[in-house]
Amino acid sequence: MFERYSKNVLAEYLRSFIFGVEDSLASTVGLLSGIAIAGVARETILLTGVILILVEAFSMAMGDFLSEYSSESYIRQAEVSSHRSFIAAFIMFFSYLLAGLIPLFPYLILASESAIWLSIGLSLLALFSLGVVGAKISNTNMLKSGLRMFLIGGIAIFVGIVVGTFLSSRGFIF
Repeated sequence: MFERYSKNVLAEYLRSFIFGVEDSLASTVGLLSGIAIAGVARETILLTGVILILVEAFSMAMGDFLSEYSSESYIRQAEVSSHRSFIAAFIMFFSYLLAGLIPLFPYLILASESAIWLSIGLSLLALFSLGVVGAKISNTNMLKSGLRMFLIGGIAIFVGIVVGTFLSSRGFIF
């Protein structure tokens, strides 16, 4: 199926996929955890999550398109077809969109106090799995890659919780 694509093109698509999933999981669970820990209403958490996922999926896709197109134009020193950049943007959009549903889902079925922990757990598991899958495709150490993705994503979650806790304790949440 992928025989007609060069290794560089497949690497570009893999980069878009990994970046989209990782960024969506880390930023979405970080934001949702931060606002949930601040004690806002579940409906507000859901609304915020949906808006974030949709806006960021589109923004990341457009950023991917523009950066890939610009890079390719620079390398060739000429105008290039936007076909490859469009495919990369499409991959970015859907990987961000679908991955963002993982940390959001628990808030659809549970109260915020319980959903936060399931959201964090599912997101960390998904990040670890993403690292393992990326390593499997790249033929590198799966455990090391899974742990790297898990730790980096965990830091983003931690930042969200710290900021949410700090701001809510200072009366910034109305």
